[in-house]
Amino acid sequence: MKIRTAIFGVYVTASALGFAALMVLVLRDVRLRYVESMRRTMGDTAAFLAVFVAPDAGDRVAWPQRLAALPPNTELLRVFACDGAGRVLFDSAHGRDVGQIYSWPMRGGGRAASENYTMANVAEVNGELRVAAPVRRELELVGWVGVGRSLTTVTEGVNEARRSLLWSLGLIAAVMVAAGWWIASRLTHSLERLTDYVIAVRDGRAVSPPASRAREVAALAREFEAMRVALEGKAYVEHYTQTLAHEIKAPLSSIRGAAELLAENPPEADRARFTANLRAESDRLQLLVDQLLTLAALESRRAGVVMEEVDLVAAVRAVEAAYQAATAARRIALKISVAGGVGVRGDKFLLGQCVGNLLQNAVEFTPTGGTVAVAVRREGTSVMVAVEDTGPGVPDYAIAKIFDRFYSLPRPETGRKSSGLGLSIAREIARQHGGDVTLENRAEGGARAMLRLPAG
Repeated sequence: MKIRTAIFGVYVTASALGFAALMVLVLRDVRLRYVESMRRTMGDTAAFLAVFVAPDAGDRVAWPQRLAALPPNTELLRVFACDGAGRVLFDSAHGRDVGQIYSWPMRGGGRAASENYTMANVAEVNGELRVAAPVRRELELVGWVGVGRSLTTVTEGVNEARRSLLWSLGLIAAVMVAAGWWIASRLTHSLERLTDYVIAVRDGRAVSPPASRAREVAALAREFEAMRVALEGKAYVEHYTQTLAHEIKAPLSSIRGAAELLAENPPEADRARFTANLRAESDRLQLLVDQLLTLAALESRRAGVVMEEVDLVAAVRAVEAAYQAATAARRIALKISVAGGVGVRGDKFLLGQCVGNLLQNAVEFTPTGGTVAVAVRREGTSVMVAVEDTGPGVPDYAIAKIFDRFYSLPRPETGRKSSGLGLSIAREIARQHGGDVTLENRAEGGARAMLRLPAG
């Protein structure tokens, strides 16, 4: 599971539990708020009716009849009047409860609502909300005037309010989920960039540690970079010491053997052969040292290459001119194809050296009378330089090692190996320019080297 998914899952689970509890409380409270609002309105109505009948309060029998003058509206509100003992004297619902005794203070199953009256005057009885107000003559309690309303009348309003509230809460929940995903993405973005950096280091690409505003992630990136530099330095020295000793051993042995034979004053023909061998092995050592210095200089520039606009086509043409004599001597056809002007940003000299190494490798593996083709084209945001030859191709066992330092295959015509640094140098130059070099076998025979660079 990705850490982003884990963070998002924990966030959503915790939010859902809290949100569900909040929704239960809020939805349950909707009915209570509706009833409370209705209680307050009915309390005001009951108080008004008490004032309405107060002028007739001196007549203990006549004052309830004053309520009969009000227009009947029993479907919405029932008006009743009780004497001081709670006996119902008047009921606007066609006298339904006349003669019954309401207990005082009123008791019911609902929550009491404090209206700051002198006695408990609110109750829920048999699904009806009742609110009463005292009727007094001077300070003497004459009776009660009250109103009642069936709670079923608020059901539709409560349900509508709950539906509206559910829609609102659902919208808020959707926004919270989207915000949670955004937060999880932001939290893990730096870690993903750090992972990409580690992968690039593993693959040997030249990259810089990612910057982050999170101090912990930035510190981790710096430590990764320090570890990479330390490990690369140690591995670099160890690997170079071993491979260089191995590569130098053969020409030194050859030079020492030739020198010992020359010391025995051999015939002139052997002397000339041994002397030529000394020159050849000395040149081989010189080439190895020169290319090692070139590769070391390239690797020391990993911090960055001075970038400028480079016409890649012109660079390829310059390399073609440099190899005209070598290809003509072996009757190798050198074909250059260009799909329009192609520009990149980089170091002109290094890019020319990169293309030159690829072309040299192709020429050396192409038999006399063969063909080497170089194609320059643009593909999307990249520029491609393909160098193809008609040689024997790369053996399957060598494909994975062909770019390793000092690894070389024997040339078809001479059987000799090179320093094994040309392709390593080409790949190092490409990676310093944000690109790469790959090598593959062609289906029709021969090999194809592909240089890919970002378009300028």
